[in-house]
Amino acid sequence: MNHCDNTAVESLLRERKIKSTPNRVLVARALMGASAPLALTDLEAELDTVDRSAIFRVLNLFRSTDLVHTIDDGSGKTKYELCRGHHTCAPSHLHTHFHCTRCDATVCLTDVPVPAVSLPEGYVARGFNYVITGLCPACAATE
Repeated sequence: MNHCDNTAVESLLRERKIKSTPNRVLVARALMGASAPLALTDLEAELDTVDRSAIFRVLNLFRSTDLVHTIDDGSGKTKYELCRGHHTCAPSHLHTHFHCTRCDATVCLTDVPVPAVSLPEGYVARGFNYVITGLCPACAATE
């Protein structure tokens, strides 16, 4: 995973009015440097000096402050991704994800918009979980 400098991470936390602590900085830096959404187990492996429950608490805080959104890709593991460039994870800011059912990779398809959905009167959307499943290019090539 890529690692981002602490200045960018602390600026991101400050923007969301999240107090900077060592664990929060480590988790935010790992998410910021990730090329794809990460599961708790991915973060646990990357941050071997931070225990699972501490990472989970940080992820819950980040989720409650709209710093991250979650993706349910059908793998049984919730994935976490930073809400980049926005003050909230509004439905209009989310994008499509693709989950490979063979290699278990989940990738962002930022150029594939989430289709517009018309809800019945009175319903208010707070988020979307738009995931396409199938085979990634590498797995499809071996089929």
